[in-house]
Amino acid sequence: MEPRKLSDDFSVAPQIEPEDVAKLAEMGFRTLITNRPDEEVDEAHSSKAMAEAAAKAGMNYHYLPYYPGEMTFDLVADFEAVMKSAPKPAFGYCRSGTRSSHLWGMSQAGKMELDKIIETAAHAGYDHSSLMPVLKFYATRRGKIL
Repeated sequence: MEPRKLSDDFSVAPQIEPEDVAKLAEMGFRTLITNRPDEEVDEAHSSKAMAEAAAKAGMNYHYLPYYPGEMTFDLVADFEAVMKSAPKPAFGYCRSGTRSSHLWGMSQAGKMELDKIIETAAHAGYDHSSLMPVLKFYATRRGKIL
């Protein structure tokens, strides 16, 4: 498990193991966000199991399931609310880390230059270039495109 840093407050990775949670806490992460729906994983990787591992490690835990192809305004708003209130830095994961990185990107639209969002994600190993129309839309909803 290698965290891929998107900002000082948020990193992502592909699916982690329950024993990785303690390692994340040792690395300084204070919040764990699961974006992988329980329907995609076995019981050992369920949100319940990961919440227990986070509690044992002294981390905050949030389950924000992001079903493939189903990014919604509510999901992005929920992610933003978690990121606003949760202790940082936070660590998010899903099957490959892509959905977690998409939520971060959407949360930055209108706050960060869109090209910078794409560049930052690419540096972390995620291609967000196909998200540009959606990023523009989210930025427009916030009243600005950077």
